[in-house]
Amino acid sequence: MSGTAPTSTATTIQPIHTIGVVGAGAWGTALASIAARAGRSVTLWAYETEVADAINSTHENNIYLPGITLAPEIRATSDQSVVAAMDAILLVCPAQSMRTVTSSLAEHVSAGTPVAICAKGIEQSTGKLMTQVVEETIPHAIPAVLSGPSFAADVASGLPTAVTLACEDDDVGQALIDALGILTFRPYLVNDLVGAEIGGSVKNVLAIACGIVEGKKLGASAAAALTARGFAELTRLGVALGARAETLGGLSGLGDLILTCGSLQSRNMSLGAALGEGRSLADIMSERVTVAEGVATAPAVVELAQRRGVEMPICEAVAAVVTGTTSVDDAIVALLSRPFKRES
Repeated sequence: MSGTAPTSTATTIQPIHTIGVVGAGAWGTALASIAARAGRSVTLWAYETEVADAINSTHENNIYLPGITLAPEIRATSDQSVVAAMDAILLVCPAQSMRTVTSSLAEHVSAGTPVAICAKGIEQSTGKLMTQVVEETIPHAIPAVLSGPSFAADVASGLPTAVTLACEDDDVGQALIDALGILTFRPYLVNDLVGAEIGGSVKNVLAIACGIVEGKKLGASAAAALTARGFAELTRLGVALGARAETLGGLSGLGDLILTCGSLQSRNMSLGAALGEGRSLADIMSERVTVAEGVATAPAVVELAQRRGVEMPICEAVAAVVTGTTSVDDAIVALLSRPFKRES
């Protein structure tokens, strides 16, 4: 799974007229809105029946994306067989739920259906990327990855956004872009699924670190240094796994890192800020209805990096904090006490 420039293949795919979105959180709802604006017939699957009922009756997801009016053409359901019958599927469930959701979805998905992974994380129990999970659970589908700097509220509000659409088959990738691309939502095609996944996954861990810097009031200089050194870690791991450096330096890597490490609108950065202020992880998590993917991904990233012999001290510090192995203050001291060395 590598390469940044699309390459021609012999696949023939019909235009995508209907799209199923699996996961009615903020991001899934925003993507459903984009697909509807692109003129597609959209079915949105919600785990909670009350969420589906509310969307159908009020045209708003008042739990996960309040204040955004949804197109009446968006139909919500809690029946997986309905959403799986669409021409293409967007998987927007949390990363740690991906295997469970796709395993039950698989029997309803037709062979050759494009399935775009829109979750950003690494499976904690296995250390596998989401593409690997989907290849195991829905092997008859065609995998793709949609990732990049994109807050759900911005996208749903129609603010300009650019993302990466990664697919090994550029005919399928282009069909997905044609189905989702509009004036304010611009997907860029690459063939590097690993690069698109690693960028989106690791930046969540780094955003927690940048949030801790914010919460501890360590200053803008420290935040900039942490972001830059974090990007070096992200790049080292991605390249070790076969990703292209160009992909990691693009929208799904550097672009997403800049967004998520620079705004408390980020779930992961705001969680890190609360940790930096001295709050416990359990208290922070108990107050949220949304998922901060970096918490579960951090130890998975560290384990994956160790297996590959990749040094990732910032991610290791975050993993130690969220697993309760060390305190925020001790993690900061450990990072600042590392030996001086060449930058690259």
